[in-house]
Amino acid sequence: MQENNRKKILLVSPRGFCAGVSRAIQIVELVLAKFENENVYVLHEVVHNKHVVEELNRHGAIFVDCLDEIPDGAITVFSAHGVSKEVEQKAVRKNLRVYDATCPIVDKVHRKVRRISDQDEEIIMIGHAKHQEVEGTVGQYTSRVGAMHVINDIDEIKKINIMHPDRLHFVTQTTLSVDEAKNCIGALKQAFPLISGPATNDICYATQNRQQAVKEVAKIADVVLVVGSKNSSNSNRLSEVARQTGCVSYLIDDYTDLTPEMTAGKNIIAITSGASAPEYLIEEIVKCLNKNADYDVENIGVSNEKQNFKLPSGL
Repeated sequence: MQENNRKKILLVSPRGFCAGVSRAIQIVELVLAKFENENVYVLHEVVHNKHVVEELNRHGAIFVDCLDEIPDGAITVFSAHGVSKEVEQKAVRKNLRVYDATCPIVDKVHRKVRRISDQDEEIIMIGHAKHQEVEGTVGQYTSRVGAMHVINDIDEIKKINIMHPDRLHFVTQTTLSVDEAKNCIGALKQAFPLISGPATNDICYATQNRQQAVKEVAKIADVVLVVGSKNSSNSNRLSEVARQTGCVSYLIDDYTDLTPEMTAGKNIIAITSGASAPEYLIEEIVKCLNKNADYDVENIGVSNEKQNFKLPSGL
């Protein structure tokens, strides 16, 4: 029988690749295989994880920050975060052969913004203004009569100038903190009683599932290690959720980021990962931790994910 004072590593599920990330990576891999004798360009990091990007780069993917870096007529993949209509139109002018890896959940928000824009109504988007997903979503809004505003938190609500509060809508970035988005939506409804939006919010299922799992495990863990890159929005939110629940938490890219101080005196170490972090990173971290101590490794699950998204035609 296991003793109560045995040290534990709790592997939290769900974790790691979501359906949108798996689809985006698969699209790049299939395009590389299909056009093995041609250069394949990817606009921005296909997902926000340095290990994934480095691996695809080793297989031939050329990552660029803007379309000007891509020769006319070249094969191009749009990242999972989506792009603006302006980028789409420029790609057409450059005769690029485009494969769109935009996450279908992000694309759903894009369609909603275009529909509202066509009605010349205003939108408030809750999100991080400089994030690629937000830039791509805002770039779907083309009305010259209305306007689209971006707010990061409740404090920014009073800074925006709404022209038509009776024709106002809200959307959200798909990788926000569920609780913070809920609070922000509540404040928007209080400030603009006629504002309309989705019945829930636009935060994706994977983000919500991972945050709920972290909330639960943070109640019993001494520390929560979140595996993900620093520019990954959903990974950052996981670490924030753990801390808001009252648990110490660190965001690490891989086992090389581990320091003795992170786990010193900690008997229960929970490990999860953002939606773009490969599972092998978790395995390496567990192996590293067990070099210096003897941990029992347990899986702890809150929900199962069975979502799959179709690939673009032609692949």
